[in-house]
Amino acid sequence: MHTLLPVVFALCAALSNAVATVLQRKAALTVPRSAGFRAGLMLDLLRRPVWLAGILAVFAAAVCQALALATGPLTIVQPLFVLELPLTLIVASLLMHRNLPGRGWLAVTVVVAGLAIGLAAASPTGNRTHVALDRWIPALAVCAGVVAALAVAALRRPEGRARAACLGAGTAVGYAVTAALMKASMHILDEQGLVGFFTAWQTYAFAATGVCALFLLENAMQAGPLVASQPALTLGDAMVSLALGITLYEETVRSGWWLLPQLFGVALIAAGVLALARIPFTRSLVAPDEQRPTAAAP
Repeated sequence: MHTLLPVVFALCAALSNAVATVLQRKAALTVPRSAGFRAGLMLDLLRRPVWLAGILAVFAAAVCQALALATGPLTIVQPLFVLELPLTLIVASLLMHRNLPGRGWLAVTVVVAGLAIGLAAASPTGNRTHVALDRWIPALAVCAGVVAALAVAALRRPEGRARAACLGAGTAVGYAVTAALMKASMHILDEQGLVGFFTAWQTYAFAATGVCALFLLENAMQAGPLVASQPALTLGDAMVSLALGITLYEETVRSGWWLLPQLFGVALIAAGVLALARIPFTRSLVAPDEQRPTAAAP
């Protein structure tokens, strides 16, 4: 039961995020594009009911994720978000009234099997409730530097898969840091109540990081196909979260010969994700350029 509860909450969060991604993707394709980051993008999206519905799904996912992080290790909760990609494509196929092809379902099965094998072999343990500031500073500095480098790399590339992948990877780092900070805030809420929660720097840090990650995600959705940004987001979130769980919260995974099935699980996940990214029907998730409005960057 100790493991089941965070797993259930994490799966609910992954499904909510999948719904949110598809709805936000549809909304992002109806607003003017720009060559750079456009501050007015968020204002345009606020006028789209579909985008607002997606934001509600984001809030539902955030609540489920917070509950999962409050009850389980970061190294168990965040890797489960690998399921966002197959769930996103399944939700997209339902909204488009098209069936996911047989090889798509096979790829979904491979991803699920890889995740199950990897987590079973890793058997993450530990649920530290306090992280010292001297651990946070270098971790946050490194992650901020990586996000900045990915954003600059994205801006130097034309609209397309490479740009979307860079922004998706930057979003992944942002979401992983948000999760790590959220976990700390939830433990503060549990131990010190609302006063402690609202006076803790981690609370405002995870809120700010989450907003920045959302901004990167919206730009990633406009930069190129969902199948370019989502794999980078999904796999990156899991890997960075695993690193943060080990370095910040001193969570542990099995080593020795257990690394072999762990690597096999990662290989299966990667193969399944790549197969999902190649499914032809996902091309319809991107509107033709001539049907998409364009705006000059300010």
